[in-house]
Amino acid sequence: MAAVMTELQSDRFNPVMNQINLNDMSLLTDLYQITMAACYAGEGLENRSASFELFTRKLPQDFGYLVAMGLQEALRYLETLQFTPDQIAALQSTHLFENAPDRFWELLQTGTFTGTVWAVPEGTIVLPNEPILRVEAPLWQAQWVETYLLNVINYQTLVATRSARIRDIAGDDAKLYEFGTRRAFSPQAALFAARASIAAGFDGTSNVMAALQLGRIPVGTMAHSLVMALAATEGSEAKAFEAFHRYFPAAPLLIDTYDTIAAAKALKANPPEQLTGVRIDSGDLVALSQEIRELLPGVAIVASGDLDEFRIAELNASGACLDGYGIGTQLVTGNPVNGVYKLVEIDGIPVMKEALNKKSYPGRKQVFRRIDEAGLTDRIGLMTDTIQSNETPLLQKMMENGQRLHPEESLETIAIRTRKSVLNLPLEMRKVRGATIVVPEISPSLDQLVTKTARSVAP
Repeated sequence: MAAVMTELQSDRFNPVMNQINLNDMSLLTDLYQITMAACYAGEGLENRSASFELFTRKLPQDFGYLVAMGLQEALRYLETLQFTPDQIAALQSTHLFENAPDRFWELLQTGTFTGTVWAVPEGTIVLPNEPILRVEAPLWQAQWVETYLLNVINYQTLVATRSARIRDIAGDDAKLYEFGTRRAFSPQAALFAARASIAAGFDGTSNVMAALQLGRIPVGTMAHSLVMALAATEGSEAKAFEAFHRYFPAAPLLIDTYDTIAAAKALKANPPEQLTGVRIDSGDLVALSQEIRELLPGVAIVASGDLDEFRIAELNASGACLDGYGIGTQLVTGNPVNGVYKLVEIDGIPVMKEALNKKSYPGRKQVFRRIDEAGLTDRIGLMTDTIQSNETPLLQKMMENGQRLHPEESLETIAIRTRKSVLNLPLEMRKVRGATIVVPEISPSLDQLVTKTARSVAP
């Protein structure tokens, strides 16, 4: 690593990245994906048929399930994958590939994604070790796309799962708004988080770009700075409310800048026309919401301020009178979903990883799900396994020869699937804390393949 870094920092490196369109994600990958592709090309393996599966070995703490999300962005990336002359020149300018074979550069000059993708539909519940997505493609292509697929699916699955848990604990009548842009890990992550939250049941996002891209109207109120600025220049907090309400009569008013209850009393004494709601962002949310409800019985109360499913459960249990929640930091950050992407078959030969605590299952697999009075039962088997009575196979073919097979689903369709999927789970799996984790069964055929594959590997 030190030698590589020294070379990159030497006078020989002439960066040309400023010539590349930053909206093109084809080079958004880890270096080792590219060096492996070059090695495959040199060894004549680049077009061998390969299958990689993306799955997570375990769930984040307190999670009883995951909600798969990010497939549409993954497919969009795959169908547009290509390499421009500027991108190729940028790679060459690093001087890291001076020994790469000519065949490698030929691949990039004409390369696109030509493979097949199997995946669970977005909004589907997945459990540990269950494939969320499988790529079947020429080896160099399937290898190259690993980093981007993991980035998109890991993050959107995390946000979607948190959103589904929040919806589950808040109830179907509560209004849920995504407020996480300022805390998301990047501008792109903010867009992904907005999409994933709405696809998992949220009602809207404050991110204007995301809302407009998604065909939604952005949501929000005002910040404390407006109240302070107008109160200081116009004489009172009431004047600030009057001014804001004059221009945005449908927007809730933020009433906890100074004295929340005093502000609520003032609104009761002199109510603005068509006041739709108030928002509180601090203080004792239980006591404040109860008193505001008495003062303003017909007005919706929205709370925000580092809320998550755990805090909302506490508020509900304590009798808070809240109609909606703005969720930011805790939604777009938190324990990651540690999805991995592993080779499971090469040229029809099953392969597996056997490292301690990082074992993978060989072969192209399917997940068979049965939901009945006894609860949820999942069986991880091979694609050739027979579907048993009352089972549903989860993975569907989404792309073939690099082309989508189905139109992009609406967020409403995905949100309905997400909510239905969660409601079908046993209550023990839906607990906010200490949720039961169901361990999928392994089919006899897969179990036999594991034994056979392990014995075939020479040290």
